[in-house]
This record gives sequence, C-alpha cells and structure tokens, in this order.
Amino acid sequence: MTISYQSTGTPRLKLAGFPSLAVEGTEPDTPLVRGPYPDAPRREIIPPHPQHALRVLTHDFPSEICGWGAHPEYEIHLITKSHGSFIAGDHVGTFSPGHVSIMGPNLPHDWVSDLEPGQVAVDRDAVVQFSDDWIRQCMRLIPELQEVDEVLRLSTRGLVFSGATAWRAAETILEVTRTQGAEQMAHFFRLLGLFAAAPPEERDVVASEWLGRPTDAGSLGAVEAGLAYIFENLTGDIRLSTAARMAYMSEPTFSKYFKSATGMTFSNMVKKLRIAHARRLIDTTEHPIAQVAAMSGYHNMANFNRQFLAEVGTTPTSYRKLESSQKPPPEVFSLGLRAPVDP
Repeated sequence: MTISYQSTGTPRLKLAGFPSLAVEGTEPDTPLVRGPYPDAPRREIIPPHPQHALRVLTHDFPSEICGWGAHPEYEIHLITKSHGSFIAGDHVGTFSPGHVSIMGPNLPHDWVSDLEPGQVAVDRDAVVQFSDDWIRQCMRLIPELQEVDEVLRLSTRGLVFSGATAWRAAETILEVTRTQGAEQMAHFFRLLGLFAAAPPEERDVVASEWLGRPTDAGSLGAVEAGLAYIFENLTGDIRLSTAARMAYMSEPTFSKYFKSATGMTFSNMVKKLRIAHARRLIDTTEHPIAQVAAMSGYHNMANFNRQFLAEVGTTPTSYRKLESSQKPPPEVFSLGLRAPVDP
C-alpha cells in the first residue's frame, strides 16, 4: 500500500523550512525532552503488496509503527522535523531535520525524537522500503543499476548522507512519496543514483559489521528465526537450543548457518544487541544503571558491568558521565574485539 505525503508545496520549499517546522502541541522555543521508546527491539513484518514494488509511507512520532526493530527490507528514511537520537546496529547518533539514511536488511534501527509528554511530530518521517530480491532482479535486468551495488552492501551497516547529497536525496524522497506508478519509480531510481554518486565525504557508514546478506535458505532461516527469538526475549532468558528449535534445525546446524550469515556466534549476537540496547537506554533515559541492566537482559550487576566494560571500554556509570564527543565510537565495541581496559 502506498500512502501519499500529506504536506503541500515544492520539495525545495519544504526542505528549506526544515529547521522551523513546528511540532504539534509545542510553543516556539519550548525546550524538548526525551520522548517514549520501546523497552526492547522488535521484529517488524512488512507484508508485500502484489501491485507495488515499493512500500512508501509517512508517519508521525510517536506512532505505533515506530520502535527499535529490524526487517528483511531495505529502508530509506528521511526526518522532516524534530531533533533526537537514532540507533543503527551498535551505533547511537543524533539527527535533525533533513537527516537522510538507508538501513540494510535485518539491521536494527530506530529514531527517537526529543518531545515533551503529549507532543506529536506530525509527518516526521518519510520512508521507502523495498526487498533485496526485487532490487537484485532489477539489477540483473538493467545492467546500469549495478552502480548501486556498493550502496546496498554498505547499507547493511547503515549509511547516513550529508551535504548536497542529503538535500537532493531529501527532495527526491518527498517526490517518491507524492507520486505513483512510473513517475514514482523514476524518482526512486534517481534516488538510488544520488546515493551511488555521493562523494565519500557526504556518506558515513555508521555501524560496525552486523549482518551479511544470507546466500542460501539455511542461512536465511537461521538468521530470521534467531533474530526474531532474540528480539522477543532480549530482557529474558535466551537459549541457543530454543533458537535452533524455532529454525527447525539441530543446534550445530543452526550455529553453523547463523555464524556464516552474521559473522558472529549466536551468543555474541545476543551480547551485542543487549549492550547496544543498554547504551541506548543510558543515552536516552535517566533510568538508574541497575534498571538499565535489567531492561537489557542482565540480572547480575557484576556481569553487566563486566560485559559493558569489555564491549564499550568504560563502565556504564562512567559512560553516562561522558559528553557526547567523549563517548567511544562504535568501532570500539565491534566485531567481537575487546576494548582496552584502563588499569
């Protein structure tokens, strides 16, 4: 189903107004505070439409479709109003109006606006989603589309665009949301072309290595079942045996396929998701560290502190005291590498 963008005016005029776009229920210059967000990531199900290759929509924030989650489809995302923080895999960053990104298949992601209770950012997001199978078929039929292969590959770690690329892409995303049929598809392929032509200084890969694109049914089945199980049970007890059973595989077979598709063991994936979630909670809430630990699936504070220190390079308490510019980059806790521990 395609949902048209509700705002009027030309894309350039709308984009030029990004910084002044109001949030419903907010007086000018009203200070904003952190808004609500889900306690744990979720697995999103995006049903395909037989008459549409793209899923195009806009939505408000807060909204029931917002939240930390992942899905097999690529997602091109534009923020039109509000400021806040976003997560992509193990990366936590900030956004403002005009923020443009593409998130690859199965990469957990979320955008949380700084809002006062009861406030709503109307039409905050413009979103375009499409499947890997569909775009790969297009690339086989249209050789010129091979230039977007690198963008698709890098998007598995989350790509954020800036500068002229972001502005042109934002305009084009709005056109995709406002049109239908062949005209919409023309804008979409122009958008991919803009991404492919972006100079290195106008695109940032934000997350550490996360999920590769499964190349066979076994790997795909293991990833789908494993991630769904982790997302649904992040704060509780997670067992490899249960994940394997959900994938209808033996434990050794499941472990082999899961690692081949993700580049890490199932237990390392659980830890990565839990620590990324804990970091997000510390960055976006005032919850006590003990509560953060429990909400991230750790019920032993000593173990939580040890795992957080090993992954991030500092204790949760010390991490909270750091300024944003002082916080460790995501590379510090990527790829299973242990961060240096200060004496």
